[in-house]
Amino acid sequence: MLNISHNQLNKKIDLATYKSGKNIMNVKYYKYFNRFLLAAAIILFIVLFLPWTQNITGQGIVTTLKPNQRPQTIQSQIPGRIEQWFVQEGDYVEKGDTILRISEVKSDYFDDKLVERTNDQIKAKSSSVVAYEGKVNALNRQISALRNEQNLKIQQTKNKLLQSKLKVKSDSIDLEAAKTNLKIAKTQFNRIQTLQEEGLKAVKDVEEKRLKLQETQAKYISQENKYLASQNQVINARLELSRTNAAFADKISKAQSDMFTAQSSGFDTQAQVSKLENASTNYKRRSDLLYVTAPQNGFINKVLKGGIGITFKEGSELVGIMPAQIDLAVETFVRPIDLPLLHIGEKVRVQFDGWPAIVFSGWPNVSYGTYGAEVVAIERFISQNGKYRVLLAPDETDHEWPNAIRAGSGAKTIALLEDVPIWFELWRQINSFPPNYYQPEGSKTASKKG
Repeated sequence: MLNISHNQLNKKIDLATYKSGKNIMNVKYYKYFNRFLLAAAIILFIVLFLPWTQNITGQGIVTTLKPNQRPQTIQSQIPGRIEQWFVQEGDYVEKGDTILRISEVKSDYFDDKLVERTNDQIKAKSSSVVAYEGKVNALNRQISALRNEQNLKIQQTKNKLLQSKLKVKSDSIDLEAAKTNLKIAKTQFNRIQTLQEEGLKAVKDVEEKRLKLQETQAKYISQENKYLASQNQVINARLELSRTNAAFADKISKAQSDMFTAQSSGFDTQAQVSKLENASTNYKRRSDLLYVTAPQNGFINKVLKGGIGITFKEGSELVGIMPAQIDLAVETFVRPIDLPLLHIGEKVRVQFDGWPAIVFSGWPNVSYGTYGAEVVAIERFISQNGKYRVLLAPDETDHEWPNAIRAGSGAKTIALLEDVPIWFELWRQINSFPPNYYQPEGSKTASKKG
């Protein structure tokens, strides 16, 4: 009914006196709903001031805390051919248990007596080393004998040279005496000849003096020859001394050359012995590698090279093994913008895949099905997925992690930050602001002290 008339019927007639009016006018349709809305508004207003824990969520997987406890594959250090398997998938093995046996595929190692024959070569070469050492010792004795003989011969030649020098001196004295006698003889002859010319001496006396003069001249010439011969003996003694030194130097040098040759051959043989010993040790070690053993206690996960007679190269993965005793951990990934908010020792809540959970990320105390963890390592370099890897260990002050959890299963993580009002968190989320940057209490105290 349009209200276009100035005559308002509801003011002139009381509609509530009619039965229909009573049913319509006296019913309050929105009374309880309005009360509900008012109560909800009051509760919502109160909730906005309740504390809310800021958090960083992430996806991760279950891993192990120590590197030696993580799943690994067993490789062969040498190429080979699979001959026999001693385990099957799911078996438990202890450290040192044989997993499979392989055989050689290189022709250099086909000989079953390779180690024995190498040892025989080592013995033969060792005997050669001993022989060379004996030869060196014999040559050393020969050199010593030659040097002793050289010293004696040189001493003998020096004595002979000294005798020759003394003989030269003696002959020179005799020569001077003969020269004096010759001079006297000439004087006497001249005097006798003068006296004979004067008639004072006979011709016979002159002839006697001439004969004596000739004899004296002959003695002088003979003595001069002796003196020259003595000088020649000195020269010969010096030549003999030089020749002796040269001869023995040649003999000693030849003996030393033979000794050095023997030493060089001995060293070369010794090097061959060391090389053969190294080869023998390698052959023994290689024969041990024909049996692939378990590096630690664990369970056989998957055989990667199945069958008999299959050949493979060195370093090929043969079988996977999971260590038996492991310390579980969780590796999760966070965005670079959230990385400054994480610190070593921070508390984190973890939800494992397959475990029913009711999670209130802002109220961790009322969450159900989550387990406590703490940050033990933060990666220094970004991962390939564009996030930073964070390693979490179980929180010893919280409930123990389930025993049935296996490495490799998924997990969700919630890193707990500062407590803020809910209205502030809503405002931050609407504006896409990051959580509040903060430092742990220990870091704050240390920075203040610094």
